[in-house]
Amino acid sequence: MPRFFMDADLAVSTTVELTEPVFHHWVKVLRAQVGETATLFNGQGGEYDVELIEVTKKSALAQVNTFNATNRTPHFKALLGQVMSKGDRMDYAIQKAVELGVSEIQLLTSERCEMRLKYDRDQKKLDHWQGVAIAACEQSGLNLVPKILAPLSLEKWLVSELPATRLVLAPNKDEVDVLSNASAELALLIGPEGGLSENEIQQANIKGFQNWCIGERVLRTETAPVVALAILNYHFHQ
Repeated sequence: MPRFFMDADLAVSTTVELTEPVFHHWVKVLRAQVGETATLFNGQGGEYDVELIEVTKKSALAQVNTFNATNRTPHFKALLGQVMSKGDRMDYAIQKAVELGVSEIQLLTSERCEMRLKYDRDQKKLDHWQGVAIAACEQSGLNLVPKILAPLSLEKWLVSELPATRLVLAPNKDEVDVLSNASAELALLIGPEGGLSENEIQQANIKGFQNWCIGERVLRTETAPVVALAILNYHFHQ
């Protein structure tokens, strides 16, 4: 059954007009006909089974039949601090982090950050990345859409209010098992393609971040959140 995010109030036993994005995708692209069914979610929790009851050239109505309260979120809550990168790499990092159940993504800048958003382009890029997160939720079955937060400098983020468990992907010379005492609510910091500088890692350590080294290989900035969140899913699901 197709799944669509719809930014609207939904309730069982009501009729709703499809928003333009849902109308375009379901009716125009997938060529849905009256009587076909889909799943809608609005990011407020749970999902709704709906039936298409009326279609015109420019709009469509759906009957909301049932509600399912499931959200399919993981057994942990992770705030991802991701230093921005250029091109498709950032899209990939956001898409896969959402699929793996990240609760929120804070975009960051750092010394080696490749990207700086500028003025009027800021909101367009943020809207694009939020759209990537929504599409990932549609595909993966998640019903709570993580927020993509406007960029902050790493320095400012480190002094903000963060969960008690704080992990940064960086060399762990003492080979400490950082997950052994980790709480299910945590902050995860991932640097840019060139990595965080030694000074930035030290500043993160001062603010309570523990170095987490995943294997002996150097991961790309868009691969790192995928691997880290996959491990966290396994760790907290046991």
